[in-house]
Amino acid sequence: MEKVIKNGKVAILYSPGYGAGWSSWSEDETKLYNPKFVEAIEQGKTGVELVELADIEYPDAYNGGAKDLEIEWIPIGTQFKIDEYDGYETIVCNHNDYWIVA
Repeated sequence: MEKVIKNGKVAILYSPGYGAGWSSWSEDETKLYNPKFVEAIEQGKTGVELVELADIEYPDAYNGGAKDLEIEWIPIGTQFKIDEYDGYETIVCNHNDYWIVA
């Protein structure tokens, strides 16, 4: 799986907008890292342009979450997960989790 790495950090794609998730509404892990979307976002593409790219890259998927895509740069090797509520995705890194102990 190809990833974009800069300065020791990996580009993670996520959709912090309500309505539809990006990777959380899919079982395709490549959506987290797709270099074409990283490049498009860095070039300033947003909304409809990202949805059109998603429809080309993932023609059999629902791609509504593409309209709100953002990049989060996290250090190489960091464990993370995507939490989602009503389509709104957040990245939670393992070192950020706070656990309550009984």
